[in-house]
Amino acid sequence: MSPRVEGRPIAVVFRPALKAYRGKLLSGAAARGKEVHAAGFLRRRQIVLDVALRDKPRELERILTHELFHFTWLRLGNPRRGSWEDLLRREMASRVKGELGWSAELAKSAVTRADRIRRARRWREYLCESFCDSAAWLFHSRSRHAEFTLPASARHARRRWFAAMGLTREIPV
Repeated sequence: MSPRVEGRPIAVVFRPALKAYRGKLLSGAAARGKEVHAAGFLRRRQIVLDVALRDKPRELERILTHELFHFTWLRLGNPRRGSWEDLLRREMASRVKGELGWSAELAKSAVTRADRIRRARRWREYLCESFCDSAAWLFHSRSRHAEFTLPASARHARRRWFAAMGLTREIPV
């Protein structure tokens, strides 16, 4: 089930061997940095995907959905983002393990208690990555994936949150 996407056009381009290095997206075999599957450039309204995803349509679908939801996160507004933050604070207080994608898992593992209290950048980045990975899980054509490690009870709570926010049929980008 894919939602209807509403908003100005977003350019989607493919490049080989994507890597993130010092805040920049690099491409090509000689590029150094950390391997990534995609990157979104919100101000330019562009998503760059690794060309290798063309051979993996289900992964392409999941990762493209994740990237589209970065644009949605930007447009959610503070009340909805605050509501998502409350949901994740409750998960943290209950010591819920796992996530719905490696980007959220990685971000979650870097967050400290002090980050949450101060609402530091690491915490805010985790909120966004978790939101985008949750959306990719929700709209993904497969219910199972090695990166879907969040317990069922937390998945149900996130699904209810998306429904309550009206983010199951139309998504603003």
